[in-house]
Amino acid sequence: MLLDIRNLSKKFGANTAVDAADISIEKAQMIGVIGRSGAGKSTLLRMINRLTNASGGEIMFRGQNILTYKGAEKRRWQAECAMVFQQFNLVPRLDVVSNVVFGSLNRQNVLASMFSLFPKADIHKAIDILERLGIAEHAEKRAEALSGGQQQRVAIARALMQDPELVLADEPIASLDPMNAQAVMEALRKIHVEDGKTVICNLHTLDTARRYCDRVIGMHAGKIVFDGPASELSSAAAREIYGADESFSEAATSTEIETLSSEAPSKTVAKPASAPATITA
Repeated sequence: MLLDIRNLSKKFGANTAVDAADISIEKAQMIGVIGRSGAGKSTLLRMINRLTNASGGEIMFRGQNILTYKGAEKRRWQAECAMVFQQFNLVPRLDVVSNVVFGSLNRQNVLASMFSLFPKADIHKAIDILERLGIAEHAEKRAEALSGGQQQRVAIARALMQDPELVLADEPIASLDPMNAQAVMEALRKIHVEDGKTVICNLHTLDTARRYCDRVIGMHAGKIVFDGPASELSSAAAREIYGADESFSEAATSTEIETLSSEAPSKTVAKPASAPATITA
């Protein structure tokens, strides 16, 4: 078993953000976690990464309960379980390649890191990752000069510098336009397909989950109310996840460029059979 989450809960005072969640991952998958705002998606990912302490339960990774980790063990786990945030969290005035190399800080000498004295091997590795994500030509630019989608791909590249076993993406496309959202999701899919890594991605939209994810977990009010293949995510299941009635329209949440341009109802789009389409800047 790769990752086994058992009866995981998180309470903030009298409020339960995550309520007895059970998730088992036997092999590498790309998993989309969907639900309305406040459903518990972000809290779930933050507990997996140990940014937020759990109130109860276990998170077993390769047979070890990572909730027991402290100090150096906890920091090592956070390197193995990389986070990608909605806000990018880049250093705006630094060049792109330096932002990416910062992903290896857990292996760097503190003094050298303060003066951006990085090993040549790390710089070359960072450029190789940027090349994979289609933005190597921006390596010498300041991060603040890039578009939102490009900055998010820089954040993904920084996460990959950690050589993680898991990649957790917390609403990585929530603030992006449809074209940049597509580029970011293709990048995450590429990491799963080509590197064999497990990617768990918090999403708001059904079409995105169906197109890019092998498996979808639906959360409502802290509880997991759906867990299955993306192909089984029906309109009825979506209404339960979002707490909606019969008037619920998937088109209203669509990020598909075709749907938005034609104002047609949302439609299911097949996942790429192997690697996703080439990403361009």
